[in-house]
Amino acid sequence: MRKCLRLGKFIEHFKAAALAADSKSMDPVLKYLAVGRQLGYAGYMLMDNLTYLDFAGVRKFDGAKRLQREAYKAWVAGLVCNVAAGLYTLYNMKNESQRNETSADAEKTVQRKTLEKYVVLECGSCCRLANKHDRERTATQLQLVSDLCDLTVPTANLGIMNFDDGIVGLAGTTSSLIGLTATWAKTA
Repeated sequence: MRKCLRLGKFIEHFKAAALAADSKSMDPVLKYLAVGRQLGYAGYMLMDNLTYLDFAGVRKFDGAKRLQREAYKAWVAGLVCNVAAGLYTLYNMKNESQRNETSADAEKTVQRKTLEKYVVLECGSCCRLANKHDRERTATQLQLVSDLCDLTVPTANLGIMNFDDGIVGLAGTTSSLIGLTATWAKTA
């Protein structure tokens, strides 16, 4: 059933790759990593879709296993691009934060503090104020953890890493819960 839900989804990823490639405002490194990610995901979805009839038992063909293996390679490529983008983003955030902290320009500091939008984040029984930079860093870190969890599936299926089914399942559950939490936060 899950494989059926992915039918045709590769088109969205090809479109997202084209939009990222056409972007004039993105950092060039993030732009190319976004294109790589979307093309990797599109390749994965396309090849996965091509194996659907074999998977469903409608029409078996000899190349299905090889095609599925290539699909996993494309998925790994997309995930690696996303992990690299996350690490690059965190690195840039750290450098920007250090520049802002060491800035001797009082006017710039006052202006920066005026522009920041503060929200209350609840963490169990404690609350703290976090600015936009903290929220972006947290979102990037969560996406990075999710991508690393997702990497267990294709790397285990390709034999790159030797994860047992329990580890792969736990990683998949963790990734799904992170995605669910992010989706919930957008709607709440």
